[in-house]
Amino acid sequence: MAFIISLVVAYLLGSLSSSSLLAKFAGMPDPRESGSGNPGATNVLRSGNKKQALFVLLGDMAKGFLAIMIALIFGVRGGSLGVIAIAATAGHMFPVFFGFKGGKGVATALGTLIVISLPSALISVIVWAAVLFFTRFVSLASMVALIAAVILTAVTGSASVTFFYLILAALVIWRHKDNIERLRKGNESKFDLSLIMGKKGNAKSSSASPAPEKAAEPAPASEEKPSDDKQD
Repeated sequence: MAFIISLVVAYLLGSLSSSSLLAKFAGMPDPRESGSGNPGATNVLRSGNKKQALFVLLGDMAKGFLAIMIALIFGVRGGSLGVIAIAATAGHMFPVFFGFKGGKGVATALGTLIVISLPSALISVIVWAAVLFFTRFVSLASMVALIAAVILTAVTGSASVTFFYLILAALVIWRHKDNIERLRKGNESKFDLSLIMGKKGNAKSSSASPAPEKAAEPAPASEEKPSDDKQD
């Protein structure tokens, strides 16, 4: 019974859309109405709102994190935690509260992995960042990171969940099927790293430009000395 309750709670947590909740209660733009229409942090970041993108990322990760923590509180252990991770991620992908139209599930999957195997999560993030840096493709970085997570769980003492993370990775990759097709055709959009690294400003353009010249002030009128010849 504890496992079933944890499973349902995980799916319902995953079904909560961080971006939509922020749009409704914090007055932030709804990413489903702009860009790719994806409610994930990447689409939000592409709109230029770094603060909202960070909140969405943390919110999506928190769903997976809390799902596993609640399962642990209910006494769920071992490979069953992998099933809970799938439920939370599936909730994000197919949210019951939003017409079963959700995101790709990468951040939520990472949130579950943080609890189950923190070393695997940290290394997966490094892998994601490295692939993104060299290719500029968020989709490719996400898929490679999930594949790395599967391998890492097997070698970092969390082998009991490896099979379930393999299923989870396959689910995430399937959600990227349109991205895979665009990658194959060579028209996948590249991510602008300046959105997270910051743009370099022009090299002191303001100080290099010459200061405007001041208008020449009229010379003071010379005072005429009274002639010594003039007598009152």
